[in-house]
Amino acid sequence: MSEHTDPTSAFRLDDKVVLVTGASSGLGERFARVASAAGATVIGAARRVDRLESLVDELPNAHAVPIDLAEPGGPESCVAAALETCGRIDVLINNAGISQVEPALSMTTDTFRYEIEIDLVAPFAVAREVAKAAIATGRNASIVNLGSVLGSVSGGKLRVPGYAAAKGGVHNLTRELACQWARKGVRVNAIAPGWFETEMNSEMFADAGGEAYMRDGAVMGRPGREGELDGAMLFLASDSSSFVTGQVLHVDGGWTIS
Repeated sequence: MSEHTDPTSAFRLDDKVVLVTGASSGLGERFARVASAAGATVIGAARRVDRLESLVDELPNAHAVPIDLAEPGGPESCVAAALETCGRIDVLINNAGISQVEPALSMTTDTFRYEIEIDLVAPFAVAREVAKAAIATGRNASIVNLGSVLGSVSGGKLRVPGYAAAKGGVHNLTRELACQWARKGVRVNAIAPGWFETEMNSEMFADAGGEAYMRDGAVMGRPGREGELDGAMLFLASDSSSFVTGQVLHVDGGWTIS
């Protein structure tokens, strides 16, 4: 290695266009901020227009795409708007999703189907459109799907049949798409977070029983802290992982090994 080579430069996202779905709150907002700090032009996509616009106003070289991915044609419109805005998408952070806590015996088929639509079908459609655009122009791209520890193990007492099924699908979809697109210049990987506090799970963090569930299930004895997903995201999004595809990276404090 040349003494002048900076091994950390591969983790930068300078001159890359990064599309982040679900960017108006939670992990998506954090990923948008981290990508921007790493030098990327960020396109944030989300339903909540006011929060999305507030975010992009704070970031240099950031753009908003107000979109509901659950609407028919939503994923296609999202990618089309991003391409119209910036001309290309180098990185997709496929983050948007929901979680519904309900025992399987009382969950209706329609409720289950809706969660699969949001958490699995929509991410597939967004990834497909990003890959189509990259392959058509001969550009490389990195797709980072958001899975979950509950895509690898059951929720136990939590009772999340739709979410667990969808995230398990995201994990294996990641492997399948990686195989199909690897020789076309599109890498596909996933992050499987453990417990990180977001707007979606804030009630669980405020509840003593919920806190105990998260603490006791991880061998490190605690949930994740703000910033502890940043490195995983930058690794998979950037050229530092140029020989990595089809992987599900668990960032979970040991949740899935206990």
